Amino acid sequence: MLLLKTLLHVLLLPCTLIVWAPLLLVGGWRGAVSGARGGAPAVIGAALIVCGLAVFVWCHRDFLTKGRGTPNPLDPPKFLVARGPYRWVRNPMYVCAILMLFGEALIFRSPAFLLYALVVLLGFHLFVMLYEEPTLRRLFGASYEDYCRTVPRWLPRRPAHHSKPAPPPAASVL
Repeated sequence: MLLLKTLLHVLLLPCTLIVWAPLLLVGGWRGAVSGARGGAPAVIGAALIVCGLAVFVWCHRDFLTKGRGTPNPLDPPKFLVARGPYRWVRNPMYVCAILMLFGEALIFRSPAFLLYALVVLLGFHLFVMLYEEPTLRRLFGASYEDYCRTVPRWLPRRPAHHSKPAPPPAASVL
């Protein structure tokens, strides 16, 4: 059931932001095919899309298997996921979505796509600041506070390696 809920969420929200809305900017599938450009920017753009998609799938898998929930705020994980990509950055799914949008902007060499990606980034930031982080603080308490102190919100950073073993995580942290 969680898998079905996750697939529904992905089809409704990320696909709308990353696929359907950008298609409207270029006039549908025909516009997308005719508007795509080659060269180095397109190769870099495709690499951003592939990398973003791979990490996006990894994050969803961790939400299902470790968090026992979905990315949908109406059906959140039961456990705080702080492993995999979540060790590097607190919001890897949002970061991946923005990478994919920037990849599309490079493929189409479109200022409209770039502007759209920046507007989506602003929307993500506001959602995270005004809803998601306060909700996670309420749900996971000190575990989430500790997580926020050690993992950056937007710019990935290699996880710190400690010389002494870290204490065992709280019961709600994976």
